[in-house]
Amino acid sequence: MERRTERVNLETDRTLVSGELTLPAEGYGSRLSDHVNRRDVDFLVLRDATVTALADGSARSYPVVLVNLRHVRLIVPAGDDPASVSDG
Repeated sequence: MERRTERVNLETDRTLVSGELTLPAEGYGSRLSDHVNRRDVDFLVLRDATVTALADGSARSYPVVLVNLRHVRLIVPAGDDPASVSDG
């Protein structure tokens, strides 16, 4: 099965995590919402991730981060992040 990566930003109560999520290239599960809402998925695996503390803005990078979906408050594709859109 072919795979693709999608850069996402997600927020927990204490952190902002940005990284690449691996998804199927097409078909069921290829949309971010399909993947996040699967009943058999408890953790999101993000590669090339940056974890930023919301309290003080300190950031650390990791090759792989696993985030429990129960702690995710918000998840958006990085291209949809308002901070990445200019008023150009």
